[in-house]
Amino acid sequence: MSLKFFKPLFDSFPWPWQEQNIEKNGVFFSYVLGILALLWFLCFLINQSKKGQPPLPPGPKALPLLGNLHSLDPELHTYFASLSQTYGPICRLWLGKKLGIIITSPALACEVLKNQDTIFANRDVPAACKESSYGGKDIVWTPYGPTWRMLRKVCVREMLSGSTLDSVYALRKRELTKLINYFYNQAGSPVNIGEQMFLTALNVITSMLWGGTVKGEERSRLGAEFRHVVADMTELLGTPNISDFYPGLARFDLQGVTKKMNVLEKRFDKLFESMIDQRQKIDRNAEMGTGVGQESKDFLQVLLKLKDESDAKMPLTMIELKALLMDMVVGGTDTTSNAVEFAMAEIMNKPYVLRKLQQELETVVGKDNIVEESHIQQLPYLYAVMKEALRIHPTLPLLVPHCPSETCTVGGYTVPKGSRVFINVWAIQRDPSIWKNPTEFHPERFLDNKWDYSGNDFNYFPFGSGRRICAGMVMAERMIMYSLASLIHSFDWKLSEGETLDLTEKFGIVLKKNIPLVAIPTPRLSNPKLYE
Repeated sequence: MSLKFFKPLFDSFPWPWQEQNIEKNGVFFSYVLGILALLWFLCFLINQSKKGQPPLPPGPKALPLLGNLHSLDPELHTYFASLSQTYGPICRLWLGKKLGIIITSPALACEVLKNQDTIFANRDVPAACKESSYGGKDIVWTPYGPTWRMLRKVCVREMLSGSTLDSVYALRKRELTKLINYFYNQAGSPVNIGEQMFLTALNVITSMLWGGTVKGEERSRLGAEFRHVVADMTELLGTPNISDFYPGLARFDLQGVTKKMNVLEKRFDKLFESMIDQRQKIDRNAEMGTGVGQESKDFLQVLLKLKDESDAKMPLTMIELKALLMDMVVGGTDTTSNAVEFAMAEIMNKPYVLRKLQQELETVVGKDNIVEESHIQQLPYLYAVMKEALRIHPTLPLLVPHCPSETCTVGGYTVPKGSRVFINVWAIQRDPSIWKNPTEFHPERFLDNKWDYSGNDFNYFPFGSGRRICAGMVMAERMIMYSLASLIHSFDWKLSEGETLDLTEKFGIVLKKNIPLVAIPTPRLSNPKLYE
C-alpha cells in the first residue's frame, strides 16, 4: 500500500489531535465512515444496474470511503499508464467520492475530444482553481457555452492572434536579449537554465500584458512579486485536497487550501487593479491614442478597449478581464520555461542534435548576427526538435481534465455525468504501437511534416484537441522556438566536470524536470557587442 500520495495531504492538514489519540479516536470514526461508505456504494451499484446501462470501465478494487486514494502514486502520468497496461485503454479510479476515468488510446481520445466533444467540453473545477480564477471565470474553467465562446474569441482573435503577437514583438525581443546578456556575463560558470527561463517567460508575459504601462524599476519590483506569488500558487494547485475528493466537505476547507489561495488571489487582484488604473490613466491622457508608440502597446490596452466596446448582450466584465490576465501570468510561465528546459536537456544529451541545430542557425542567421523571430520559419530542424520535446515531455501530461455534462458511453463503458476524465497524452505519445523507439529523443521523425499539433491527429496532441485546445498554442510556439534558437545560436553548452545529465520527470500540473538543468554557457558569436 503506497502512502506517498498522502504525505502532502497530511503535511497541509491542521490536525487537532496528538499522535497517541489518533489510534483511539480512529477506531470509532472508522466504523462510522465504513458504514456510510458501504451504504453509498450499495446505492451506487443499484443505480448502475438500472435500465441495463453498460458497466463502468474496469479498474482496481476500491476501499470504502477512500476508494483508490490509498494506492495512488504521486507520479500520476506513469501510474495511470501502468493501470492501462492492466485494465485497458479506458479504466476507472475512485478518488474518494469522485470517479476518475482514464483514457489511454488515440481512438478513445478521439471519441471524447472529437466525436462527443460538446458533452466533454466542460470542467470539474478543483476548489483551489476556483479560488485562483475569480470563481472559475477564466477561459480554462468557465463552462462551455456563450460566455466561454466570448472569452475564447477574445483570447484567440484579439490577444493571441499572429497579428497581435507581431505588434508586441519588441517586448519579447527585449526580454530575450536580457536573458542572452545574463548568460554571456555568466560565461564559464554554471547557470540554472530552467530558473532563468522562468524569469524570462514571466517578464515576457508581463511585458506583453502591460509593457507599455509599467516602466523601469517598477517593472523589476512587480516581476519579483509575481515570481513569489506564482510559485506559491502553483504549489497550492498541486496539493491533494480533501475538498476535491469529497465535495460535500468543500465548504469546511479542512486543509485551508482555499483560504491560502484566497490570500494569493487577493495579492494578484491588487496588482491587477494597479496596472488597470495606470493603463486607464495613460489612455485618458493619450487623446485617442496620439503619442502612443509601439512600446506602449500591450494586451491590457486591448482588453480594456474590448471591455468598453463589447456587445451589451455578452459583455466582457472586469472580473473576466482579470481572470484572463491571471491565465496569462500563471499559465504562460511554468509551461514555457519547463518546455524549454526539457528541450535543452534532450539537446545536450544528444551532441549530434546540438551540432545540427547550430549548423542550421549559422546558415539562416549567421554567427555575426542575432536570432530574430522572422528566422523561425526557416528552421525546420529546430521545429522538429521542439515537436519531439513536446512528444516525449508534454507540458500538461494529462491535459486539463474534462467533465461530461451528461452520462454517456465511451468504448462500450458508461462514463457518468460529473466524473473527472483524464486524457493521458503522455502515455499515448510514448505508445510503442504508434512510435518507433518511443523513449528515444529522435527529432528526425518529425522532419516529414507528417505530425503537427493542431489537435486533428490523436497520436500526437500535446496542446490538446477539440473546443478546449490550448488557446495559447501560437504564443507558446513562438516563445519556445525563439528561446531555443537564441540559446543554441549564442552559446555552446556543457555540464560541469563530473556531472551527468538527468532526464527524469516530476509530475505536477505542469510536467517538470526532476533535477534542474544546470549547465555552463560558452559564447560562440563573432562579436561581443552582439550580446549587449
